[in-house]
Amino acid sequence: MSIRSQQQDEIQRWIIEFQKNPKNEQLQTKIIHHYENLVNALAKKFAKNSDVQEDLYQVGMIGLIAAINRFDAGLGGSFESFAIPTIIGEIKRYIRDKTWSVHVPRRVKELSPKIRKATELLTRTLQRSPKIIEIAEAIGESEESVLETMEMARGYNTLSVDSRIDGESEGAAMTLLDVVGRQDNGYEHVHKKLILSEALKVLSKREKEILNCTYFENLSQKETGERLGISQMHVSRLQRDALRKLRDNLPLKDVIGLSMK
Repeated sequence: MSIRSQQQDEIQRWIIEFQKNPKNEQLQTKIIHHYENLVNALAKKFAKNSDVQEDLYQVGMIGLIAAINRFDAGLGGSFESFAIPTIIGEIKRYIRDKTWSVHVPRRVKELSPKIRKATELLTRTLQRSPKIIEIAEAIGESEESVLETMEMARGYNTLSVDSRIDGESEGAAMTLLDVVGRQDNGYEHVHKKLILSEALKVLSKREKEILNCTYFENLSQKETGERLGISQMHVSRLQRDALRKLRDNLPLKDVIGLSMK
């Protein structure tokens, strides 16, 4: 018996022993450690970059643990032949469900790799880029489904708003943020100022003075009365009258954040 066969038999005994005693964390760690390189190699195969590779490695470990728990030595075959498809399955499910930058239907996630694989195969066979109808026939889907999936597949990765793009003039460059429209609060401020100016026309001079003191200069009613030479009670009554006039003419919440004091 070869050394490799002896190792496989030993590992298989470890797995059987662990399945009988699943609380034996030391034995589980021993099995997992033996297959770390295998999981890492599979994760690297499916990873597009180093950031994703670490995530896929962790997912692959979940698949390995599942394989350890579900492996049936009585069916024959090596543990590796059972574990590898299980690990790959977990990795593919993660890629399908978790690595898209935007949410797309599950059907698109499942159809996208089929289209990509068919496109690569047809390109090699035809020695040119395949047409949509050729891809659709190759995977047994309609042209509309292929086009929709290819369009949505662009959502797999997104670009930062700081990404550089070419400008119109030679040598010019700008970011995506430079060409994205942003809300200008200045228009809203001007709009509210015009509304307020119109609303104030219904007030008397003394009512305008009181609102200016209490809401724009943040004076108390007592301080306002002292400035205008009237009592605090008189200030309170004129303030209520002024606010009532404004509410009757315009929705006060759309003008300024005035409230009864």
